[in-house]
Amino acid sequence: MLRLCLAVAVSVAAVSAAFSQSDPIAARRDAMRAVSSATRDGAAIAEGRAPFDAAKVRSIFETYSRSAKAMPQLFPEDSRSGGQTRAAARIWEDRPGFTAALAKFDKDAVQAAADSKEVASFRAAFDRVAANCTSCHEAYRTRR
Repeated sequence: MLRLCLAVAVSVAAVSAAFSQSDPIAARRDAMRAVSSATRDGAAIAEGRAPFDAAKVRSIFETYSRSAKAMPQLFPEDSRSGGQTRAAARIWEDRPGFTAALAKFDKDAVQAAADSKEVASFRAAFDRVAANCTSCHEAYRTRR
């Protein structure tokens, strides 16, 4: 059973990778949905609506880190428009700043995972990491 699950996971990853190469806008939207879902889970823990669970907390920050690492490749030059993208032109105009923002998000997520030993330390770490989302969206995402 474990081998079957592993084989399915590898297959899904391969299909996702191929899909992201053919449709980077859809791939980055999927990555942002994963971050959004992790953020909802984190907010529930931080606000006391869900119990502190070390495995869940680790998963939240791993999702952030994985997405931060993937994002730079999901913004090729030919994906500036279409697919209802909200990516701002500044991403391509300030590629070093955009890449640095994602690297900071990744670094902060990794550190937050290490720092989150119980709910109080998780709250502080979660707030620090979530600030990355706000600053990046303000700089690199268009408003509706």
